[in-house]
Amino acid sequence: MPMSSQTLSFRLRIARNRSDLLAACAVRAESYGHHLPHLRAAFELPDSLDLEPDTAVFVCVDKATGQPVGTARVQTNARGPLLIETSIALPEAMHSDTRAEITRLAVAPGADPLIKLALVKASYLFCVANQVRWTIIGARSEALCRQYRRLGFRELFEDGQPVPLKHAGQLLHHVLAFNVTTAERHWHSGQHPLYQFMADTMHRDIDLFTSEPALQAPAVELASGRAETAAV
Repeated sequence: MPMSSQTLSFRLRIARNRSDLLAACAVRAESYGHHLPHLRAAFELPDSLDLEPDTAVFVCVDKATGQPVGTARVQTNARGPLLIETSIALPEAMHSDTRAEITRLAVAPGADPLIKLALVKASYLFCVANQVRWTIIGARSEALCRQYRRLGFRELFEDGQPVPLKHAGQLLHHVLAFNVTTAERHWHSGQHPLYQFMADTMHRDIDLFTSEPALQAPAVELASGRAETAAV
């Protein structure tokens, strides 16, 4: 059967320049600052990890308004440990595996409810393209854990207890892991309700390979503005 297609109300791209990164940061600051006001200022500007070559920052832009409405960041361990590894020791079985961490996932208040799912799909596709076996994520609440478990994430540690994460202000997080290499088979065999969206639908609005910026406006390229951004 041919793959179905679906048009979204937003475009999802990888940040290609400083303007894209600032747009992502605006969504981070608004989303996280709403619940954790003390973190708003820290999230308003790009940090050093945003600029690393093994990091991709996704930006969702509403087609109707041109405004950023969602973002997420994926870091792989291609050149070094994940950020979360400064807070926890990964199971020994993972040490030789390729892995990635999803952080800074944020959606603007009142935005299209498909944005979060699209960001997770983009993270999955990015990991498949980069031959990543494991995706790791931290979740502060049980409600978020349930959302990620629904997609196939499982607790990384048997006791399931939350741990403080240095890169999240020492706040307690549940740590969950997702096996990228077996995901599609499990979704299909288990008749998972999200299988069609995640694996059997073409979303041309999710484009991780275009070199075009997420925001349709002139901007300073990261290659020439990297030092300026990193110094902020």
